Amino acid sequence: MALNKDKKLKLYFSISEVAQMFDVNESTLRFWEKEFNQIRPRKTGKGTRFYRQEDIDIIRLIYHLVKERGMTLEGARKKLKENPETTVRHEEIVNRLKQIKDELLDLKEAFDALDTAR
Repeated sequence: MALNKDKKLKLYFSISEVAQMFDVNESTLRFWEKEFNQIRPRKTGKGTRFYRQEDIDIIRLIYHLVKERGMTLEGARKKLKENPETTVRHEEIVNRLKQIKDELLDLKEAFDALDTAR
């Protein structure tokens, strides 16, 4: 769930932008907001949500625990409460390994293309 450089400059993101970042429904984000008190988007008088980077970081952890590791919401809530630093480190390591894997696959494709060209 890497953000591009332009998005890192933004202070607030709409619910649709955040849903798209994680490929989840907006309703999932609203539900997680009720289940995890760490997610606190700003809301306008009409109830429009605007997520800060801190909210997105928590959503990334929840996504990792629930969608990638298959934990229940209760399990994810417990993990975030009891051991947030380890959870953050683990998620960062997993994301870095995914980036390395993608880079290696790109290199393999480049080498395969060179072999085919010969």
